[in-house]
Amino acid sequence: MINIKLNLSIALLSVCSFSYAQNHIKLADQQSEITINKHIYGHFAEHLGRCIYDGFYVGEANDSIAHTAGVRNDVVDALKKLQIPNLRWPGGCFADTYHWKDGIGSKEGRPSIVNSWWGGVTEDNSFGTHDFLNMCELLETEPYLAGNVGSGEVQELADWVQYVNFAGKSPMSDLRRENGREEPWNVKFWGVGNEAWGCGGNMTAEYYSDIYRKYATFMADWDNSGGLYRIASGANSADYHWTETLMKNIPNHLMKGVALHHYAVINWNKKGSSTKFSDEEYFKTMKSAWFMNELVEKHSAIMDKYDPQAKVDLVVDEWGGWYEVEPETNPGFLYQQNTMRDAMIAGMTLNIFNNHAKRVKMANLAQTINVLQAVILTKGKDMIVTPTYHVMEMYKVHQDAQLIPIEMQSDTYKYGEEEIPAISASASKDKQGSVHISVVNIDPKAKKKVSLDLGGIKVKHLTGRILTASNLREHNTFEQPNTVLPQEYKDAKLKGNQLEIDIPAHSVIVLELI
Repeated sequence: MINIKLNLSIALLSVCSFSYAQNHIKLADQQSEITINKHIYGHFAEHLGRCIYDGFYVGEANDSIAHTAGVRNDVVDALKKLQIPNLRWPGGCFADTYHWKDGIGSKEGRPSIVNSWWGGVTEDNSFGTHDFLNMCELLETEPYLAGNVGSGEVQELADWVQYVNFAGKSPMSDLRRENGREEPWNVKFWGVGNEAWGCGGNMTAEYYSDIYRKYATFMADWDNSGGLYRIASGANSADYHWTETLMKNIPNHLMKGVALHHYAVINWNKKGSSTKFSDEEYFKTMKSAWFMNELVEKHSAIMDKYDPQAKVDLVVDEWGGWYEVEPETNPGFLYQQNTMRDAMIAGMTLNIFNNHAKRVKMANLAQTINVLQAVILTKGKDMIVTPTYHVMEMYKVHQDAQLIPIEMQSDTYKYGEEEIPAISASASKDKQGSVHISVVNIDPKAKKKVSLDLGGIKVKHLTGRILTASNLREHNTFEQPNTVLPQEYKDAKLKGNQLEIDIPAHSVIVLELI
């Protein structure tokens, strides 16, 4: 666990141009047995706005955009560069209105559905189970299917499991073969409903825990020989009662993961612009993002109480920044731009997950394309990647690497009477022996000096990359897609086992030590 000690002695931090406060990171000498699970770097694709239709999927008949079975080739290439480990689908709130059998078979014969959660649009179900799972094969990623508990039935979810996973002869596997797929996809990750406390049914924790037990039982056989990774619909942010109830009422053998959802939001009733935000709004966003650290620690402590051997994982399968939609866009489509502020959210949050990798084993950024804190935006034939995309790409070196615990001192980023740590960091060692250290400075104005004690790590070669911009509100557009790009970082000075770096305001740095 990261130990952060705040240095409160720096005055006027928010207006100074360079901070000489002691920002110190010490890498542990002892070997860690904790691996940063690659699934922390997962993504989320809901039937929401232009995420699926006009995002991932442009249709098989499209002759103006290069595609494979209707899925954009440029999107596939961009996501493969991120090495995305998993993709969650079809929701979100949409999952608890989705009936999977409507999305199989001949596309001409599929019934339509009204997306009552997101814009009231009518969808034709042309993107269904086969389309999604085949797309995951294109992306070389693992699918994470969210089952319908809110408006569905136990048999419906049990049939879906059999349809996609059973290799033998059965009604559902025979139906899969009739629809053109001989071999099963062997889907491992399954969500049992979504946000059961809200759009998934407005259930109490006590009621949902019983419902979960029923669904989980019929999804698999007695000993879960298929190895399903069943994930319970978890808490909304700081609802610790929800987590405690699930951990207390659901046997460990029925549940492999407990979800948690938290968004960095200024005010749910007045979220503010994605690009034209004030300094105060920026601070409030970062304070909400930093709250993730407390949430992970407190929910983990509850899980430790009932599961001291950490058999059940914490799965943060919705996280990211949430603002008002872009002007003149459908308010139900949640389309927003993505600035350096979002890069700060991503860098800080991923550092939090890395440092708590003993319990956090999976997470999903919301969402992949054209929705909320997207890594990709599309407009007709054009596709651009966002500052958040670049952070995820820089941080992919931590996937399945050995966590290096750190001790850290950080001065504070202050606004008015409030303050949060200005610096966050995490470190890991990959299978080839290279050490990677990611450092984020969220202060919008103050450059930082950071000293790193490398302990027993011997360095022969040092390189680095940095993501920053002249303005915190900078972002990539279809007219100027390369405004925010990672650059080579050269301001690191190594003396023995001490490394000194200067990190500009609102910047993300990833160092590689060989």
